[in-house]
Amino acid sequence: MASNYENFDNTESNYRKNSLIQERVSLVSTHMYKQFLDYQKATMNTAEIFNDAIENLKAIIESLKKSFSSRGVSSESIYVEHDPQKTIITINILWHKISLTTRCNYEPQALFRENNQPLFSGRIMAINGNYYEIMEGVSDRKEEMKRLLDNEVASLYIPADKMQNAIFKIKHLSNREFFLNHQDAAREFSLKVIETICGGGVYHEEGSRKIFNI
Repeated sequence: MASNYENFDNTESNYRKNSLIQERVSLVSTHMYKQFLDYQKATMNTAEIFNDAIENLKAIIESLKKSFSSRGVSSESIYVEHDPQKTIITINILWHKISLTTRCNYEPQALFRENNQPLFSGRIMAINGNYYEIMEGVSDRKEEMKRLLDNEVASLYIPADKMQNAIFKIKHLSNREFFLNHQDAAREFSLKVIETICGGGVYHEEGSRKIFNI
């Protein structure tokens, strides 16, 4: 009889443990599933804006070519290219090299919001330089992100909800935020990045003095 009571107690104890495990696992999986859905939607919206950026940049580059050609400057070194997967755009404007990339979106990531919930979003990073040259010799994601951040000019954060504005942050303006609707985001981001980089200049190297903005 004692053995039967012990078996009953063990069965009840195991049931309680399993119920507790299932409850806590359910909370974790629900939380992660919500993040996964937001990640999927944000990734789709980011890809859409990135594709729009490709088309906008083609028009911007053509306009730049005409503008320089009318001034007697060769437009041979003014062009835009992208990889087959449409995750990297490289732009060459005379002596300036600029890249846009979505290769920082390898997992669900959120943008910190003051006094609000973190905003899960995709990200397009604009970097000063040619992506392929900057990434030469990189063998892991950690080093890739370090080089991206070291050369970052600006980032565009795209939420899962198309009705929410994309958030544009410029590094040298202390990451001040600008809000862009989904329809205008690609054009405004592309133009502002070009204005930021090409509207400045490069000093002769003397210690830390390298770039200036005007």
